[in-house]
Amino acid sequence: MVKTRDVARLAAGSLACQEMNMISVIIPARNAEHRLAATLAALVPSAIDGIVKQVIVVDAGSTDRTAEVADQAGADVVESAPGRGGQLAQGAALARFPWLLFLNADTVLEDGWERSATAFMRRVDCGERSMAAGAFTFRLDDKGIAPRLLERLVHLRCKILRVPYGDQGLLIPRQLFDAVGGYKNLPIMEDIDLARRLGRRRLAMLDAYAITSAERYKRDGYLSRSLRNQICQVLYGAGLPISVVARLHGSVETTP
Repeated sequence: MVKTRDVARLAAGSLACQEMNMISVIIPARNAEHRLAATLAALVPSAIDGIVKQVIVVDAGSTDRTAEVADQAGADVVESAPGRGGQLAQGAALARFPWLLFLNADTVLEDGWERSATAFMRRVDCGERSMAAGAFTFRLDDKGIAPRLLERLVHLRCKILRVPYGDQGLLIPRQLFDAVGGYKNLPIMEDIDLARRLGRRRLAMLDAYAITSAERYKRDGYLSRSLRNQICQVLYGAGLPISVVARLHGSVETTP
């Protein structure tokens, strides 16, 4: 028979785990007014449920209505110098809750994403699995063979290497984020840099889609953009100066 005090202890422990499942969302943005509204709207149900407690939009000098869109949605808006790594770090410094969710301004989490996220957070917080971060499953908002093929390749990369990109989002305990040193002030490759420091064993893939804009792939061509991404990653890993890699990638200034 389970004693009353044991039941109370279990209930208290469960409640403590649930109370830790609170998220600060950090979104770096620049001239993202046309995409940001959908990104923020996808967070509303989880905010109503008390999971998302804070949304921080870090605006790197937008010349459009990005800041206004964020403010009207109830997000905290802060200004930043261009450079996504610096934006993410600045947003993290202002976050008040135990879990951090880093999300690109052109990435929309699918309906019900919070179920997968909450289950993952609960396992970590309650000690059912080791301390880890989670990334969502990559999906493009485009039809056709090319986007589906790219999604499969990204899935394979994440399964083998556990190196998710920023457009998959990153859900990470504040404790782990601080322990590995957070985001570095890099104009590009800040997601790869953090993933490498986390290591394969501390990165999990969540069973929910992060649906990201295919605009850059349609503009540059799926093959051309994918090859450019891979070449830049190799050059970065080989030690080429990050400023040179950023110019080759076309990301001298932060884009959504």
